[in-house]
This record gives sequence, C-alpha cells and structure tokens, in this order.
Amino acid sequence: MYLFYSTILLSLCAWTLWLQTYEKVATAFKLEEDVVIANLDADKYKDLAEKYGVSGYPTLKFFPRNNKAGEEYEGGRQLEDFVTFINEKCGTSRDAKGQLTSKAGIIESLDALVKEFVAASNDEKKAVFSQIEEEIGKLEGSTARYGKIYLKAAKNCMEKGADYAKNEVQRLERILGKSVSPAKADEFTLKKNILIAFA
Repeated sequence: MYLFYSTILLSLCAWTLWLQTYEKVATAFKLEEDVVIANLDADKYKDLAEKYGVSGYPTLKFFPRNNKAGEEYEGGRQLEDFVTFINEKCGTSRDAKGQLTSKAGIIESLDALVKEFVAASNDEKKAVFSQIEEEIGKLEGSTARYGKIYLKAAKNCMEKGADYAKNEVQRLERILGKSVSPAKADEFTLKKNILIAFA
C-alpha cells in the first residue's frame, strides 16, 4: 500500500515493477515538506490493510490533512500520472524529475498587481507596492513564503531600477545552469519564476 499524505500516497504492494515507479514519485517530491510518499507492506501490517479496506495489490490511498480515512487513488500508474495527481491535490509544482516547474511560486492573486506595478511610474509604484504588501499580509502557508519573494522583488525593482528583474533573472538562469544542490535549485527557481513577472 502506498500513501500520499497531504499529502501521503500509501501503496500496499509487493511488486517490484510498481515499486520502481513509486520510488521515483517519492524522489520527485522529497523536497516538499507537506508531501510524504510511504510504502506499507500489507502482508506484514494486516491490521492496517484491513482498516483501510485493502483487498488487492497495489492499493494506493491519498490522505489529505483533513481526511484520516483517506481516499482511493484510481488514476493512471505512470510516473507522470502520479506527479500530476500530487501537484493538483497538494498545490505543488514539480515535474517527474523533482524539479520545480515554471508555475512554482506564482500567486495568481498578485499577478494583476505586479502588472500594474510594472506599468506604473516611479511615484505610482509606491502606491501599488502598498497594495502588494496588503495582499501578501493575507497569505498563509507556503504562499506566504512566496509572497515575501514578491515583496522583495518589488522593493528591489523600486530601489535598483527597471532593469533589476531582467538582470536578476539572467543571473539566476546562469546559476541554475551550473551544478547546484536541489534545495538551492528550488530557491533560485522560485525567485526566477516570480521575478519573470517583474521583468
């Protein structure tokens, strides 16, 4: 049994072929703090298998934070199917290799304000910056973290000029083209994705 915990995917499975795919899924989401991919041997833990109604293998269950009973996963069994499912259910933006996609960190509610900010004169930017600050104050969870990146980008654009975002995106792309740790790649990709909106 494989579990996704908010996400957990739990799979009750002893089949090696399936396990290879599940291990790739676990690897793809290993940097996501709120996503856990777990494997449970249903033959060894019969009480849990019975509790969750496992009658065949592989059985896959998704456990969102607010649902301890879990829900049956009935999607495709290819790596891409699992990645798409987890991204949709958990609000993540990973590809099958575990890298962040170009959508990672983007907050739709801030997009219109960023467009307004970019088009504004220097004097008007301060007023739009205040609106961005106000919107960011309403954010929670991982989006609050992304909001801080938006705020810093807007502040740097005001202080360093119109070319700041474009130059910083280019710098981050050069860094990402080199060998960097997965955690640093995530950090730089988030910054780059958000800065593109300001460029």
